[in-house]
Amino acid sequence: MRDEAAFVEFAEAVRGQLRRTAYLMCGDWDQASDHVQEGLIRVYVAWPRLTRAGREYAYARKAVVSAFLDHARRRSSSEVPSATHPDVVSGQDVAESVVVRDAVASALAALPARQRACVVLRFFDDLSVADAAAVLGCSEGTVKSQTSRALASLRSMFEGSPLGSTLGALTTEGAAR
Repeated sequence: MRDEAAFVEFAEAVRGQLRRTAYLMCGDWDQASDHVQEGLIRVYVAWPRLTRAGREYAYARKAVVSAFLDHARRRSSSEVPSATHPDVVSGQDVAESVVVRDAVASALAALPARQRACVVLRFFDDLSVADAAAVLGCSEGTVKSQTSRALASLRSMFEGSPLGSTLGALTTEGAAR
């Protein structure tokens, strides 16, 4: 039997975190919301069968990652996000954190979907190699190799920029885990 109230409470509690994870994978807040919605639909369908021993969030995260990867496999979308809106003029200086966030988001967007998913799960969601492999449904070796390739690509993208040393410190620190 489906406990609607428990599902609604769970969905409201985890929606924000799932959306942030999805955003880091796809680079678009609206698309991230779509991935979360798709993931929560999958959780809702499985809700009566789920054992709620604290693992329902892991199931939901895996459903969102699967929704992202399924969407990335489809080549139906030709939308290209625009960095600026032509009607809006801003006279404000952009804070350094926004510049860094944008640069990292752009660099993540340039990675292939599986590499991007590995980086987000390992460094944003702070999952171990084994946990990331379980979420992605692949071997630990695949997670390690995809993460290594992604980090090499990210390093080369930021080579020579002020962000290069920041990224190098973050990825070296995270790779030790």
